[in-house]
Amino acid sequence: MTSHCQFYNDKSSGGYFVSFKILKNNCCGLDVHKTWIFACIGITDSHSRTEYKQARFSSFSKGLQELCDWLAKYRCTDVCMESSGKYWIPVFNILEKNNLWVTLSHPKYTKPLKGNKTDRKDAKWICDLYMCGMVKPSFIPPASIRHLRDLVRYRFKLTCMITGEKNRAQNCLTVSNLKLDDVFSDVFGKSSRSITEQILAHPGETFDVTPFVHGHCKTPIEEIQAAVDGAISPEQAVKLRQCLDHIDELEKHIETVEQEILRLSDPYESALNLIRTVPGFHKNPMTAIQVLSEIGADMSVFPTAKHLVSWAGCCPRNDQSNKKIKSTRISRAGSYFKPILVQVANALIKSKKHPEFTNRYRRIKARRGHKKAIIAICRMILTAIWHILSDLNPYTPDGFLESRPVNESKTLTTSQALNLLKQRGYIIKDEPVTAS
Repeated sequence: MTSHCQFYNDKSSGGYFVSFKILKNNCCGLDVHKTWIFACIGITDSHSRTEYKQARFSSFSKGLQELCDWLAKYRCTDVCMESSGKYWIPVFNILEKNNLWVTLSHPKYTKPLKGNKTDRKDAKWICDLYMCGMVKPSFIPPASIRHLRDLVRYRFKLTCMITGEKNRAQNCLTVSNLKLDDVFSDVFGKSSRSITEQILAHPGETFDVTPFVHGHCKTPIEEIQAAVDGAISPEQAVKLRQCLDHIDELEKHIETVEQEILRLSDPYESALNLIRTVPGFHKNPMTAIQVLSEIGADMSVFPTAKHLVSWAGCCPRNDQSNKKIKSTRISRAGSYFKPILVQVANALIKSKKHPEFTNRYRRIKARRGHKKAIIAICRMILTAIWHILSDLNPYTPDGFLESRPVNESKTLTTSQALNLLKQRGYIIKDEPVTAS
């Protein structure tokens, strides 16, 4: 690894000072805020002397266009800024439309020193770091993928809102001693919802639940009748009515958003069909779209599958000092992406059709536990997706099913073999004795 740091002897001060190798002779650092944007351009000549140009611009569209004109005046095409909230997004969009190369970095990689910090100095610090190649860029997908990602994440938020409203509605039923959750698997299903609407339409009245129960319901009518033997107060009735109306309204919003998501995902139908060949992604069409909206269809931005796994936060972190490993926890990255992979992984480990996942899960669970084993399955899924989108070939389990020849020189006793199978997660049962 080549170092960009050089030490020089300063005879006047009797010590040394550090000089970094300049990789970009003309670049700009931006310190983005809600109202103002502070910019600093660093121009380095052939004698390694750097001249700085600083200015402040408004965050309005007119001010952003003035920023682009100011950058063009000094022929600066490389811009670096940190991702501060949502304020960087309009700045990034305007600079991208003006054909400028924009590098977005996490604030933890551009954090300045404490005690000597102003907005102008922050912009100059970002410029110096970017000039010396010390800024780690963030992955920014194309504009079409960003638009798709925004709607997919909004759909996720709406789903979370529906879950919250269902919990509040369930609290109303519990407080009123209406035990619908004891007799129905889904409190908001067809039969349960019909009974709830009847209770709200005629509060305090006793009625026969037989006409409201679906014919395929397995719970006896007598138990359902006993479960609705409660009284709902007027206050709880108002609250429950509003919760149910809000749930219906949110479901309509989700349907509208899903239609727009399907329209935006049409250009990536070939990539989606490849992702759906992976086990667990073929039943719900939105699952593959959620993956595509997070990682995009171009895998060239990730040099290897390990880079994709690390970006998604599905591998142990590096936290080692003095030959001691302090932590191996996974990072917080992929807050929208990781839950999808975990849900798919939990479904795959229960399937008998895909032994490449179940065998690995049992082997790791016996040693490390359920949570680490699930993250290992998530890593397998991500590795498969990277190879599928890179090679443009459908999924095949051959890469995971390794042939492990038996070591003939190693001999185990019966008790040792049984303990080994138990450690790997197998359940050993005695064969039933057949009468001769």
